[in-house]
Amino acid sequence: MTLILIREHNGTEHQLDAPNGQPLMQALMQSGIDGIEAQCGGNGVCATCHVYIDAPQHEPLDENEDQMLENTASERRPNSRLSCQLLVSDELEGCVVELPERQ
Repeated sequence: MTLILIREHNGTEHQLDAPNGQPLMQALMQSGIDGIEAQCGGNGVCATCHVYIDAPQHEPLDENEDQMLENTASERRPNSRLSCQLLVSDELEGCVVELPERQ
C-alpha cells in the first residue's frame, strides 16, 4: 500500500492509501473522490483521467500518452499525466496528485 495525497481543484485534500500495482486511475475511482471521468475505462485513449503529479516521472510518457495529453480539457503542464498510465508503487509514497479543474 502506498499513501498519496490527492488535492482537488478547490483545494480539498484527501489521503489515498492505494494498493501497489494498481493503476492510479482505478485507485482514485474506487476512493469515491470526484474529478476523474475515465471515459475509456483506462485504455489511454481519452485523456479524461488527467492529473498533475509532483512525483518524479518514474514511468516515462510513451508516445500515445504524450499525444493524448495534447487533448486535455484543462491546461497541460510539465507534470501532466494520465492516471490510467501510472501504476501505484513505493515511488509514489507521499507524492501530491492534483486534479484539474475539468476533464
